[in-house]
Amino acid sequence: MIRIIGIDPGSRITGYGVLDTDGFRHKYVTSGFIKINGESLGDKLGVIFTEVSQIVDTWKPESMAIEQVFVNRNVDSALKLGQARGAAICAGVQAELQIGEYTPRTIKKAVVGSGSAEKQQIQQMIQLLLGLDELPQSDEADALAIAVCHAHHIKVRSSGVVSGTRRGRWV
Repeated sequence: MIRIIGIDPGSRITGYGVLDTDGFRHKYVTSGFIKINGESLGDKLGVIFTEVSQIVDTWKPESMAIEQVFVNRNVDSALKLGQARGAAICAGVQAELQIGEYTPRTIKKAVVGSGSAEKQQIQQMIQLLLGLDELPQSDEADALAIAVCHAHHIKVRSSGVVSGTRRGRWV
């Protein structure tokens, strides 16, 4: 079993979810979200970096998964999301975690079976897969879905070592 943290980055809310997995069975550990406050961009990115670092320090994951940026219509939003991702990734690299990146479509397909799944479907499937008593908040559900997707894409050896990844590097 290894511990994975999934990060759903955002410039206003960043979700996180931690689970233990053997690649097939997943056990919920914790999840939540970080409300990003701050006047300047630097302040906001500092909050993401500090909070993700503290979560990593508390829960000691061995691997991190994060959603890739995609540009739909609003380039400014994509840039802000990319900067939020960068702050979270830096926290993972500093902790020497293996880091995997996945597109929203790949994450949805891994969890729901359809790359065009709606947020509600992701929440319901995460609740079902992890045996949660209640529907997780949407940023938490997305982060947990990212962690589940990562678990399906990495190979876990019986020794607990993740193959195909290197510490502090992207997969």
